[in-house]
Amino acid sequence: MKLSQFALTGMCSLLLLTGCAAPAQRDPQDPFESANRAIFQFNEVADKAITKPIAQGYTKVMPTVGRTMISNFFSNLDDIVVTVNDVLQLKLPQAFSDVGRVLINSTLGAGGLIDLATVAGFEKHNEDFGQTLGYWGVSSGPYLMLPLLGPTDIRDGIGMYVDTLPAPLSRTRPIHSRNQLYLTKAVNRRAQLLDQEKMLDDVALDRYSFIRDAYLTRRQSLVYDGNPPEVKDEDDDFGDTEPTPPAPAPDAHSSLDNPGAGVEPFVAASLVVPSKPCRHSRAAACHS
Repeated sequence: MKLSQFALTGMCSLLLLTGCAAPAQRDPQDPFESANRAIFQFNEVADKAITKPIAQGYTKVMPTVGRTMISNFFSNLDDIVVTVNDVLQLKLPQAFSDVGRVLINSTLGAGGLIDLATVAGFEKHNEDFGQTLGYWGVSSGPYLMLPLLGPTDIRDGIGMYVDTLPAPLSRTRPIHSRNQLYLTKAVNRRAQLLDQEKMLDDVALDRYSFIRDAYLTRRQSLVYDGNPPEVKDEDDDFGDTEPTPPAPAPDAHSSLDNPGAGVEPFVAASLVVPSKPCRHSRAAACHS
Protein backbone atom coordinates (compact mmCIF):
# COMPACT_ATOMS: atom_id res chain seq x y z
CA MET A 1 0.00 0.00 0.00
CA LYS A 2 1.35 3.42 -0.94
CA LEU A 3 2.18 5.87 1.85
CA SER A 4 -0.56 8.28 0.72
CA GLN A 5 -3.19 5.50 0.83
CA PHE A 6 -2.01 4.40 4.27
CA ALA A 7 -2.13 7.95 5.61
CA LEU A 8 -5.61 8.62 4.21
CA THR A 9 -6.93 5.34 5.65
CA GLY A 10 -5.40 6.07 9.04
CA MET A 11 -6.83 9.57 9.05
CA CYS A 12 -10.35 8.36 8.29
CA SER A 13 -10.16 5.82 11.12
CA LEU A 14 -8.90 8.41 13.57
CA LEU A 15 -11.63 10.86 12.63
CA LEU A 16 -14.30 8.23 13.24
CA LEU A 17 -12.90 7.59 16.72
CA THR A 18 -12.51 11.24 17.73
CA GLY A 19 -15.10 13.14 15.75
CA CYS A 20 -18.00 12.63 18.15
CA ALA A 21 -15.99 13.69 21.17
CA ALA A 22 -14.50 16.80 19.53
CA PRO A 23 -15.43 20.13 21.16
CA ALA A 24 -17.03 23.02 19.29
CA GLN A 25 -14.61 24.27 16.67
CA ARG A 26 -13.54 27.85 16.15
CA ASP A 27 -12.79 27.52 12.43
CA PRO A 28 -15.55 26.14 10.17
CA GLN A 29 -12.92 24.91 7.71
CA ASP A 30 -11.33 22.78 10.44
CA PRO A 31 -14.16 20.73 12.02
CA PHE A 32 -11.72 17.97 13.05
CA GLU A 33 -9.31 20.28 14.85
CA SER A 34 -8.87 18.04 17.90
CA ALA A 35 -7.81 15.06 15.79
CA ASN A 36 -5.78 17.27 13.46
CA ARG A 37 -3.85 18.80 16.35
CA ALA A 38 -3.05 15.35 17.73
CA ILE A 39 -1.70 14.26 14.34
CA PHE A 40 0.16 17.56 14.04
CA GLN A 41 1.95 16.89 17.33
CA PHE A 42 2.87 13.40 16.14
CA ASN A 43 4.29 14.86 12.92
CA GLU A 44 6.25 17.43 14.90
CA VAL A 45 7.86 14.74 17.05
CA ALA A 46 8.62 12.55 14.03
CA ASP A 47 10.15 15.47 12.17
CA LYS A 48 12.38 16.58 15.05
CA ALA A 49 13.50 13.03 15.81
CA ILE A 50 14.00 11.68 12.29
CA THR A 51 13.28 13.82 9.24
CA LYS A 52 14.91 17.10 10.19
CA PRO A 53 18.23 15.56 11.38
CA ILE A 54 18.43 13.55 8.15
CA ALA A 55 17.79 16.68 6.09
CA GLN A 56 20.44 18.61 8.03
CA GLY A 57 22.98 15.85 7.45
CA TYR A 58 22.03 15.76 3.79
CA THR A 59 22.76 19.47 3.35
CA LYS A 60 26.18 19.03 4.99
CA VAL A 61 27.36 16.16 2.81
CA MET A 62 25.66 17.10 -0.47
CA PRO A 63 27.09 20.16 -2.29
CA THR A 64 24.69 22.88 -3.37
CA VAL A 65 25.09 22.02 -7.05
CA GLY A 66 24.22 18.40 -6.28
CA ARG A 67 21.07 19.39 -4.39
CA THR A 68 20.07 21.66 -7.27
CA MET A 69 20.47 18.87 -9.80
CA ILE A 70 18.42 16.49 -7.66
CA SER A 71 15.70 19.12 -7.32
CA ASN A 72 15.73 19.65 -11.08
CA PHE A 73 15.43 15.91 -11.70
CA PHE A 74 12.29 15.52 -9.58
CA SER A 75 10.85 18.80 -10.85
CA ASN A 76 11.16 17.47 -14.41
CA LEU A 77 9.23 14.34 -13.44
CA ASP A 78 6.59 16.48 -11.75
CA ASP A 79 6.16 18.46 -14.97
CA ILE A 80 4.54 15.38 -16.50
CA VAL A 81 1.79 15.49 -13.86
CA VAL A 82 1.54 19.25 -14.32
CA THR A 83 1.02 18.80 -18.06
CA VAL A 84 -1.80 16.30 -17.52
CA ASN A 85 -3.57 18.75 -15.24
CA ASP A 86 -2.97 21.58 -17.72
CA VAL A 87 -5.01 19.61 -20.25
CA LEU A 88 -7.72 18.74 -17.71
CA GLN A 89 -8.06 22.46 -16.93
CA LEU A 90 -8.14 23.34 -20.65
CA LYS A 91 -4.95 25.38 -20.34
CA LEU A 92 -3.68 24.18 -23.69
CA PRO A 93 -1.00 26.83 -24.37
CA GLN A 94 0.41 26.14 -20.91
CA ALA A 95 0.27 22.40 -21.62
CA PHE A 96 2.33 22.84 -24.80
CA SER A 97 4.83 24.92 -22.85
CA ASP A 98 5.14 22.25 -20.17
CA VAL A 99 5.57 19.51 -22.76
CA GLY A 100 8.42 21.59 -24.14
CA ARG A 101 9.94 21.80 -20.66
CA VAL A 102 9.89 18.02 -20.29
CA LEU A 103 11.36 17.40 -23.74
CA ILE A 104 14.16 19.96 -23.35
CA ASN A 105 15.15 18.97 -19.83
CA SER A 106 14.85 15.23 -20.45
CA THR A 107 17.17 15.39 -23.47
CA LEU A 108 19.45 18.42 -23.50
CA GLY A 109 19.19 18.72 -19.73
CA ALA A 110 20.74 15.30 -19.04
CA GLY A 111 17.58 13.57 -17.92
CA GLY A 112 16.30 16.60 -16.05
CA LEU A 113 19.40 17.23 -13.94
CA ILE A 114 19.88 20.63 -15.63
CA ASP A 115 16.95 23.00 -16.02
CA LEU A 116 17.68 24.32 -19.49
CA ALA A 117 13.98 24.89 -20.19
CA THR A 118 13.80 27.79 -17.74
CA VAL A 119 16.88 29.32 -19.31
CA ALA A 120 15.18 28.97 -22.69
CA GLY A 121 12.15 30.88 -21.44
CA PHE A 122 9.76 28.00 -20.66
CA GLU A 123 8.07 29.04 -17.40
CA LYS A 124 7.73 26.50 -14.59
CA HIS A 125 4.07 25.96 -13.64
CA ASN A 126 2.33 24.37 -10.68
CA GLU A 127 -0.80 22.33 -11.35
CA ASP A 128 -2.15 19.23 -9.61
CA PHE A 129 -5.42 17.31 -9.57
CA GLY A 130 -6.59 19.09 -6.41
CA GLN A 131 -6.37 22.35 -8.37
CA THR A 132 -8.13 20.69 -11.31
CA LEU A 133 -11.05 19.71 -9.08
CA GLY A 134 -11.15 23.27 -7.73
CA TYR A 135 -11.06 24.64 -11.28
CA TRP A 136 -14.26 22.73 -12.06
CA GLY A 137 -16.02 23.95 -8.92
CA VAL A 138 -15.35 21.16 -6.40
CA SER A 139 -15.29 22.51 -2.86
CA SER A 140 -12.17 21.93 -0.77
CA GLY A 141 -14.01 20.23 2.09
CA PRO A 142 -12.68 20.02 5.65
CA TYR A 143 -9.02 20.69 6.44
CA LEU A 144 -7.07 17.55 7.37
CA MET A 145 -3.68 16.88 8.90
CA LEU A 146 -2.39 13.53 7.64
CA PRO A 147 0.13 11.38 9.53
CA LEU A 148 3.61 12.04 8.05
CA LEU A 149 2.17 13.60 4.89
CA GLY A 150 1.11 16.83 6.58
CA PRO A 151 -1.67 19.33 5.74
CA THR A 152 -4.32 18.79 3.11
CA ASP A 153 -8.10 18.79 2.73
CA ILE A 154 -10.61 16.33 1.28
CA ARG A 155 -10.29 17.64 -2.28
CA ASP A 156 -6.49 17.82 -2.23
CA GLY A 157 -6.20 14.44 -0.53
CA ILE A 158 -8.12 12.88 -3.41
CA GLY A 159 -6.02 14.89 -5.84
CA MET A 160 -2.81 13.71 -4.21
CA TYR A 161 -3.79 10.09 -4.81
CA VAL A 162 -4.97 10.65 -8.40
CA ASP A 163 -1.71 12.44 -9.25
CA THR A 164 0.20 9.24 -8.46
CA LEU A 165 -1.42 7.51 -11.44
CA PRO A 166 0.43 9.42 -14.22
CA ALA A 167 3.49 10.10 -12.05
CA PRO A 168 6.61 8.30 -13.35
CA LEU A 169 7.86 7.59 -9.82
CA SER A 170 4.81 5.50 -8.92
CA ARG A 171 5.49 3.20 -11.91
CA THR A 172 9.20 2.77 -11.28
CA ARG A 173 10.31 -0.84 -10.89
CA PRO A 174 11.72 -2.65 -9.02
CA ILE A 175 9.83 -1.55 -5.92
CA HIS A 176 12.95 -0.91 -3.82
CA SER A 177 14.24 1.51 -6.47
CA ARG A 178 10.92 3.35 -6.44
CA ASN A 179 11.02 3.61 -2.65
CA GLN A 180 14.60 4.91 -2.74
CA LEU A 181 13.53 7.63 -5.17
CA TYR A 182 10.59 8.58 -2.96
CA LEU A 183 12.90 8.79 0.04
CA THR A 184 15.46 10.89 -1.82
CA LYS A 185 12.75 13.28 -3.00
CA ALA A 186 11.36 13.66 0.52
CA VAL A 187 14.76 14.31 2.11
CA ASN A 188 15.73 16.79 -0.59
CA ARG A 189 12.43 18.64 -0.22
CA ARG A 190 12.73 18.76 3.57
CA ALA A 191 16.26 20.14 3.23
CA GLN A 192 14.93 22.95 1.01
CA LEU A 193 12.67 24.11 3.84
CA LEU A 194 15.23 24.33 6.63
CA ASP A 195 15.74 28.07 6.20
CA GLN A 196 12.04 28.81 5.73
CA GLU A 197 11.27 26.91 8.93
CA LYS A 198 13.34 29.47 10.86
CA MET A 199 11.03 32.20 9.59
CA LEU A 200 8.03 30.14 10.68
CA ASP A 201 9.42 29.83 14.20
CA ASP A 202 9.90 33.60 14.37
CA VAL A 203 6.38 34.64 13.32
CA ALA A 204 4.06 31.87 14.52
CA LEU A 205 2.59 31.99 18.02
CA ASP A 206 0.45 28.92 17.31
CA ARG A 207 2.25 26.81 14.72
CA TYR A 208 -0.79 24.66 14.01
CA SER A 209 -3.14 27.58 13.25
CA PHE A 210 -0.48 29.46 11.30
CA ILE A 211 0.31 26.46 9.11
CA ARG A 212 -3.37 25.67 8.56
CA ASP A 213 -4.19 29.24 7.50
CA ALA A 214 -1.09 29.46 5.29
CA TYR A 215 -1.94 26.17 3.61
CA LEU A 216 -5.58 27.09 2.92
CA THR A 217 -4.61 30.54 1.63
CA ARG A 218 -1.96 29.11 -0.68
CA ARG A 219 -4.28 26.45 -2.10
CA GLN A 220 -6.98 29.07 -2.72
CA SER A 221 -4.42 31.16 -4.58
CA LEU A 222 -3.25 28.18 -6.62
CA VAL A 223 -6.76 27.20 -7.69
CA TYR A 224 -7.43 30.70 -8.99
CA ASP A 225 -3.95 31.26 -10.43
CA GLY A 226 -3.23 34.03 -7.94
CA ASN A 227 -6.51 35.92 -8.43
CA PRO A 228 -9.10 34.43 -6.05
CA PRO A 229 -12.52 36.10 -5.66
CA GLU A 230 -12.86 38.77 -3.02
CA VAL A 231 -14.22 37.58 0.30
CA LYS A 232 -17.03 39.84 1.50
CA ASP A 233 -16.92 40.62 5.19
CA GLU A 234 -20.12 41.14 7.17
CA ASP A 235 -19.00 44.68 7.98
CA ASP A 236 -18.82 45.48 4.26
CA ASP A 237 -22.58 46.07 4.30
CA PHE A 238 -21.92 49.10 6.48
CA GLY A 239 -18.99 50.35 4.45
CA ASP A 240 -16.59 50.03 7.39
CA THR A 241 -14.00 47.86 5.73
CA GLU A 242 -12.01 47.79 2.54
CA PRO A 243 -12.50 44.96 0.00
CA THR A 244 -10.18 42.03 0.52
CA PRO A 245 -7.34 42.29 -2.04
CA PRO A 246 -6.52 39.25 -4.19
CA ALA A 247 -4.07 36.83 -2.62
CA PRO A 248 -0.60 36.80 -4.18
CA ALA A 249 0.07 34.21 -6.84
CA PRO A 250 1.88 31.05 -5.75
CA ASP A 251 5.50 30.64 -6.65
CA ALA A 252 5.79 28.00 -9.34
CA HIS A 253 9.26 27.13 -8.07
CA SER A 254 8.10 26.52 -4.53
CA SER A 255 9.39 23.29 -3.09
CA LEU A 256 5.89 22.45 -1.95
CA ASP A 257 4.67 21.40 -5.37
CA ASN A 258 1.93 19.15 -4.03
CA PRO A 259 -0.14 19.24 -0.89
CA GLY A 260 0.80 16.76 1.78
CA ALA A 261 4.34 16.45 0.53
CA GLY A 262 5.66 15.35 3.90
CA VAL A 263 5.75 16.18 7.58
CA GLU A 264 4.35 19.48 8.81
CA PRO A 265 7.29 21.85 8.22
CA PHE A 266 6.93 21.27 4.48
CA VAL A 267 4.08 23.76 4.46
CA ALA A 268 6.56 26.51 5.31
CA ALA A 269 7.02 26.82 1.56
CA SER A 270 3.50 28.24 1.38
CA LEU A 271 4.73 31.37 3.13
CA VAL A 272 6.76 32.38 0.06
CA VAL A 273 4.31 33.43 -2.62
CA PRO A 274 5.68 36.36 -4.67
CA SER A 275 3.19 38.17 -6.85
CA LYS A 276 2.92 37.67 -10.60
CA PRO A 277 0.18 38.36 -13.16
CA CYS A 278 -2.79 36.03 -13.32
CA ARG A 279 -2.72 33.85 -16.42
CA HIS A 280 -6.25 32.49 -16.24
CA SER A 281 -9.77 33.61 -15.41
CA ARG A 282 -13.04 31.78 -14.94
CA ALA A 283 -16.52 32.60 -16.01
CA ALA A 284 -17.93 31.25 -12.76
CA ALA A 285 -16.27 31.26 -9.35
CA CYS A 286 -15.83 27.97 -7.58
CA HIS A 287 -15.50 27.32 -3.88
CA SER A 288 -12.09 27.19 -2.28
